[in-house]
Amino acid sequence: MSSVVAVVGATGAVGREMLRTLERRNFPARRVVALASERSVGKKLPFAGKELTVELLEPKAFQGVEIALFSAGASVSREYAPIAAQAGAVVIDNSSCWRMDPEVPLVVPECNPEAARVRPKGIIANPNCSTIQMVVALKPLHAAARVKHIVVSTYQATSGKGHAAVEELRAQIAEIAAGKQPTVKVFPGQMAMNLMSDWKPGQHGYSEEELKMVNETRKILCDPEIGVTPTCVRVPVVTSHSETVHVQFHRPMKASEAIELLRGAPGVVLVQGEYAPGKEPQPLLAADTDPVYVGRVRDDLAVPGAINLWVVADNLRKGAALNAVQIAEIL
Repeated sequence: MSSVVAVVGATGAVGREMLRTLERRNFPARRVVALASERSVGKKLPFAGKELTVELLEPKAFQGVEIALFSAGASVSREYAPIAAQAGAVVIDNSSCWRMDPEVPLVVPECNPEAARVRPKGIIANPNCSTIQMVVALKPLHAAARVKHIVVSTYQATSGKGHAAVEELRAQIAEIAAGKQPTVKVFPGQMAMNLMSDWKPGQHGYSEEELKMVNETRKILCDPEIGVTPTCVRVPVVTSHSETVHVQFHRPMKASEAIELLRGAPGVVLVQGEYAPGKEPQPLLAADTDPVYVGRVRDDLAVPGAINLWVVADNLRKGAALNAVQIAEIL
């Protein structure tokens, strides 16, 4: 059964990736509508061997739309997602606006596809990119032994901050190579050859990004007792987030068991073998691919029954566009 699909924020990095994902997965859409703000109206975007002309995001644009993929920021979603839902569309929103609303399901298809069936507001939320790849890796382990506590450190690509951030990183690299002082506009400091936490402050000394990982993990895995201790860091990588994940369970788990559970798990590619330099999943190799790559699965040396993982995924694909399209596919 084919649908009329609208992509809101179609000219942004994730919006363009949504269009590519719809095309790549042969999504059964009889018509795709590209919507954006007034400054982008009239632009041409490639799709399925043709071009889509960007149309104005306004209430009447949702007439006849059955699925609306939103990736235009929280303020746009707050205003237009209810309008699209009222017009009859199922909204799949990539912003942070609706994620913790108790009447809006927060869905990762490999983890909780059944949640998408109950959507009182006509809206389904797409989780944060760093949360998505972690819970895809943890879901089979959680089902077997119930996760008790997670300690996660993220190494997040600049594309997660948008196209302007990527351009600033590239410009800074060129400026440093030319012996110049790097220009800083998008980031709070020099990003090239550096690391930083560049998200807004949250509570208790944590950033908003870190608190998203706490709250979203509990909601997706349907377990409010899971402890999550996150540290989120931006790194000078263009695409793909990486994470070190330490996991403790309600019953002890060995790495050997975790490896068997992860082997063939939905959405996971297990990269396993004896440790060797350069053989782990890497952001460069994960870019422009769909899976969540899990490697370096090993027993923790200090906490019996706990394991450690290395998790890498393309933040624009599985971390955003692909997850949204997968939700559309299960509707």
